[in-house]
Amino acid sequence: MASGNQKHVPAYQRIQSALRERIESGQLQPGDLVASERNLARLHKVSLMTARHALVSLEREGFVERHRGIGTFVAAPKIHFNKLRSYTEQLASRGLVASSKVLSLKIVENEDEATARLSLAPRSKVIKLERLRRSGEESFALETCYLRASEFADLLHASLDRESLFAFLERKYNVVLGYADEEIDATAADRRLADLLAISPGKPVLRIRQMIYANKGEVIMYVQGFYRSDRHNFVVRRFR
Repeated sequence: MASGNQKHVPAYQRIQSALRERIESGQLQPGDLVASERNLARLHKVSLMTARHALVSLEREGFVERHRGIGTFVAAPKIHFNKLRSYTEQLASRGLVASSKVLSLKIVENEDEATARLSLAPRSKVIKLERLRRSGEESFALETCYLRASEFADLLHASLDRESLFAFLERKYNVVLGYADEEIDATAADRRLADLLAISPGKPVLRIRQMIYANKGEVIMYVQGFYRSDRHNFVVRRFR
C-alpha cells in the first residue's frame, strides 16, 4: 500500500523513480530492454500516456534511450555537469568508478592563454597536467589543467592517476574550492583526440573551458576539457 507521502506523488514520477532505482542499483544494465509503455501501464495501473511520460522523463535525464519501433533501452552512463565536482565525484554520482591516465605533467612557459586566464605575465611558468579520464576500459574525456607553478610545485610529484586533483589541493594546500565559470561549445575531434577517446576523427565533442576559483574568489586553475558528446549530459534549471 502506498504511504501517505507517495499518494501525493504523480504516478509518472513513481514509475520514473522505480526504474531509476533499478538502473542505479545495477538491476538493469546499459543495453537492457526496459518494459514497454503498455507493460508499465498494466503493471502500475495507469494510462499509456502516464507510462509514456515516465519514459520520456527518464530519457531527458539520460537514463534510457528510446528507439521508435524497437523499444526503450538503458542508456550508457552519462555524466551530468550541474555542480562543481571533480571528475571522480561526477562518475561516482552515477555509480561508476573513475580512473585517470596521466599523459603529461610538467612545467611549461609557452601557454599564453593559460597564463592570461591565471592572471600571470606572458611566459610565466605554469604546471600543465594532461589526463585521460576513464571508467573501466572506456575513455570519457581528455582534460588539461593549468596551475601556477610558483604556488603548487608539489603537484609535480602527486599520484594523480589515483587521486582526485581537487582532493589533492584540499589535502596538501588547504584549498577550498568555491565555484567555476565555464565556457561550453562544440568542436570536432582531431586525429589525436579521436584516437585517445576511441571515436572517429571529426566526430563532435564538447569543449569545456573552466576557470575554477577558491571560495574567496581567487582563481586556482584553468581547465580545458574535451568530452565525448555521447557520454555527457547537461541539466540546467532556470528560474524566473
